[in-house]
Amino acid sequence: MNNKNTPDAKSSARLGRDEHGDPMSQPQWADSLRSLYDSVVDEPIPDTFKDLLAQFDEPKKASSENGGSE
Repeated sequence: MNNKNTPDAKSSARLGRDEHGDPMSQPQWADSLRSLYDSVVDEPIPDTFKDLLAQFDEPKKASSENGGSE
């Protein structure tokens, strides 16, 4: 019987461990994906998006200024 088809072997592979339970090294694509993610996170928020967020905050400000009656 091939133990690679057992649920334990499959779940351990997803957890980054080989069939003996030893940690596996990260695949090369994982470093590239991390680099791409970091570059996106470091991008500034566009002014148009900031303006849109400010518009969503305006009703909250208006209701708090009116004592929350709206």
